[in-house]
Amino acid sequence: MLTYWLLFLVPAWMALSESSRTQSVRSRYWGAQWVLAWVLLTCIVGWRHDVGGDWLNYLGHYEEALDTPLPLAFAKDDPGYHLLLWAVTRGDWGVYCVNLFSAAVFSAGLIAFCRQQPRPWLALTVAIPYTVIVLGMGYTRQGVALGFALLGLVSLKQGRLLPFVAWVALGATFHKSAVLLVPLAVLATPRNRLWTVVWVGLSAFALYKGLLADSVDRLVTNYIDAGYQSEGAAIRVMMNVVPAALLLWWRKRFHWTVPERNLWTMLSVLALLSVAWLMASPSSTAVDRVALYLIPLQMYVFSRLPELLSRRGDERMWVGVIVTYYAAVEAVWLFFATHAFAWLPYQFYPWIWLWE
Repeated sequence: MLTYWLLFLVPAWMALSESSRTQSVRSRYWGAQWVLAWVLLTCIVGWRHDVGGDWLNYLGHYEEALDTPLPLAFAKDDPGYHLLLWAVTRGDWGVYCVNLFSAAVFSAGLIAFCRQQPRPWLALTVAIPYTVIVLGMGYTRQGVALGFALLGLVSLKQGRLLPFVAWVALGATFHKSAVLLVPLAVLATPRNRLWTVVWVGLSAFALYKGLLADSVDRLVTNYIDAGYQSEGAAIRVMMNVVPAALLLWWRKRFHWTVPERNLWTMLSVLALLSVAWLMASPSSTAVDRVALYLIPLQMYVFSRLPELLSRRGDERMWVGVIVTYYAAVEAVWLFFATHAFAWLPYQFYPWIWLWE
């Protein structure tokens, strides 16, 4: 458990000492501290051993890939992940190599997105309790998909639509649910809307036909008809609702471009609608999986909240409030979550390997 708290406390300490910065004064190149943060996150997430609720399932995927020919790997659901498995198993490098690559992509996307925020270390602190510990260490494929999606959101903020669609499409090869983000390019584009609708619509259709069409019936059977339930889904959905409600309530206080306003307003509306979906859906798991892509709302809003609420230079007090809130989130999850036992104790593979 100490590892998880250190993982939280380091960026929290940095968050308490940083000041808000504008994009114009922040270099697009990563400094040494961010490179180090990426390396540490990649190692902690990627070199975990027997950590995560789906650990045995991913071991099974690796063992199955040992006897899977390339054409069959390419034809599977989430082909990007299965092609990665196929490549790693040819050298018999172990599931840790798969996890390390996945963690590198996830961490790169997370840090790139956090660095776009006015308080990058606060954004990273917000991400640790659930995005990193639960999602990054528990849902390997969706963690990669989210990493690529975050790189896409960085491109979309810069007005680059083609890279956004490309990043999301790449993420969708690891977890098909990422396809749902493609239409955001249309919503975030105030100019040339007709042309954007045409080419983004065609891209979305191609991705649907290539990745989702053959799986729809199976997904409905596995999630909706079976009524799969996720413990804590309601809590995780509500964690997105809080920043969504704050953004919509104080939207006139935000300093943003028109594309940013369109994008984050729509994500906030989707976060609020997910509550109704959760109440109506027979499967909370389906809602939970889709709501994972709304998690960036937490980093986006809370990294801006100290300036929105501050009066007479008390920004640091609000940073402390946010850090305390997410410390409580981590504590509640570690001590009371139904499946937290699968994350405890944290085990680091190189250390295990040295003592075998």
